[in-house]
Amino acid sequence: MARNHTHLFSDADNELARICKALAHPARVQILRVLAERDSCVCGDIVNDIPLAQATVSQHLKELKDAGLIKGSIDGPRVCYCIDAVGWTRAKELLNNIIALNVSACC
Repeated sequence: MARNHTHLFSDADNELARICKALAHPARVQILRVLAERDSCVCGDIVNDIPLAQATVSQHLKELKDAGLIKGSIDGPRVCYCIDAVGWTRAKELLNNIIALNVSACC
């Protein structure tokens, strides 16, 4: 069984890795785009905009929510989703820290 060595890295690096994993699927990127266009969105509305089954979209929503990029609130039988402004700001901060690294060309 593979050992998990995430404890060897900083909390910020682990957090960024979770965020990047959540962003590493085009359906999740599209879901974020759909949510950014609206103040909130019902799961059924997202399914209409993404060419995937409702169960698949729900799983992608869960991954985005677990990464702190979106939040959901229950409204009767529906769950309304929106981008989590605090989580999104944190994601941008962590990504900007990596993008700002001073790198030079090699090879």
